[in-house]
Amino acid sequence: MKERPSRGALAFARYNPAVADTKKRKLLTFPGLTAEQFQHPSDNKATDSLKAIPGIDKAVAKVMEYGLERLAYLDNTASNVRVSEKMFPNMHKSLKWGCRILDIPEPEFYVSLNPVPNAYTYGHTNPFVVMTSGLVDLLTPEERFFVIGHELGHIKAGHVLYTIIAHNIASIMERIGQATFGIGSLLGQGLVYALLEWHRKAELTADRAGLLCVQNMDACINTFMKLAGGATSLAAEMDRDEFLTQIRSYEDADRSTLNKAYKILLTAERTHPYAILRAKELDLWHDDQYADLVSSFAT
Repeated sequence: MKERPSRGALAFARYNPAVADTKKRKLLTFPGLTAEQFQHPSDNKATDSLKAIPGIDKAVAKVMEYGLERLAYLDNTASNVRVSEKMFPNMHKSLKWGCRILDIPEPEFYVSLNPVPNAYTYGHTNPFVVMTSGLVDLLTPEERFFVIGHELGHIKAGHVLYTIIAHNIASIMERIGQATFGIGSLLGQGLVYALLEWHRKAELTADRAGLLCVQNMDACINTFMKLAGGATSLAAEMDRDEFLTQIRSYEDADRSTLNKAYKILLTAERTHPYAILRAKELDLWHDDQYADLVSSFAT
């Protein structure tokens, strides 16, 4: 029986010359990894629920009919800078490592000039990853690697088709409504909320993929802290223990039925879970199933 690795024993390999403050460690790869091995159960449940919603088949048909994927690809190529061996080479190394770790083909990767910290994956037949300059500036190279792994996780888990629908749901429902004299638009509101619910749960699966890539929980928590309230000038003053205390405070506020109802109302129209909840969910997986998955691939 293989020895169970201790917490943090498989920390991020410092292949990046921009990060030279710790000793080099070897990154573990996962040849033959399947999405089911790291998929969050809530993602699986939300996906099944989404597939059962009337109208999802029409939404998919409209995506293909109007070529929304191709339009987005052309706009992205014209607007952003593609990462390559010569353009932002360190981030390109992260991309290649992430693909090797998760065992997927290398997608195109772009940096967008946008001060709002964000990253996303788009495209079903030809997926591509985009990271804004705001997020690049906010994160360290190791934290960026976690985000890159997160986005690659969306590709590995097959999330990208529904992501296209989620990004274009307003225009899709308008077209369906016109074709059905408004009836489709009325029925489509349930599809909108189902898509948002699925989108939030899919993020939890992608976070797990990010951890599988970076193999260092501290980098994940630091990323969530910065996404929750980070400013580049204040990053050095952020405290992980205080952030985890804040997570517990949020959980304590969930003791009454009224507070639970408020939380549902607060999250119903969000595409992403709150950063503190993402941190909590990933930390739970790290202390439980992550170690078993790593052990099954370790030699």
